[in-house]
Amino acid sequence: MAKEKLDSSTEEKIKNAARIIFQQKGYAATRTRDIAEEAGINLALLNYYFRSKERLFDLIMTESLQGFFQSLRSVFDDPSTSFEEKIELIPENYIDRLTENPNIPIFILSELRNNPEELIKKTGAKKAFLNSIFIQQLQEEIEAKRVKPIKPLHFMMNMLGMTVFPFVANPMIKGLGDIDQAEFEELMQERKTLIPIWFKAML
Repeated sequence: MAKEKLDSSTEEKIKNAARIIFQQKGYAATRTRDIAEEAGINLALLNYYFRSKERLFDLIMTESLQGFFQSLRSVFDDPSTSFEEKIELIPENYIDRLTENPNIPIFILSELRNNPEELIKKTGAKKAFLNSIFIQQLQEEIEAKRVKPIKPLHFMMNMLGMTVFPFVANPMIKGLGDIDQAEFEELMQERKTLIPIWFKAML
């Protein structure tokens, strides 16, 4: 029993260290030695638990991704907020989660290239989106002629484009605008207010 607790504790220590280093350096610049030093263990022990940087990154990102979608689901499926309130809350939630987990967009793009079916299965995103309270509210708004007819997928594509793409294109945006990371994050905070305004104008 004590051995199981020790193993579990060591594994969590490695994962927590990996999250910190991957976020600081990005996947490409991270070495397993960096993670081992952050975790306060030797490299052999890290390799014993996870074998490779790739496997550790996949595990960390899968856990982060599940938490990311669970957080979004709580907004999409909140019966206490209106359709208009959700339009304000969804981009805010996206931007907060992506600021906390900047590697998620890159991981998603990699998974979409390599195994899109598995990504959708891992996250439960399809069922959560199509059956969400938000989609029901959108259909009600359309039927009541309070918003223009729009396919739910158009809404999602626009939302992903406005919220996720800037994080994917972070280096390019910083280069084009001659800004640093702090200024980029300030822009993202401004988008929490701007995106709902743009969406309401489209609807």
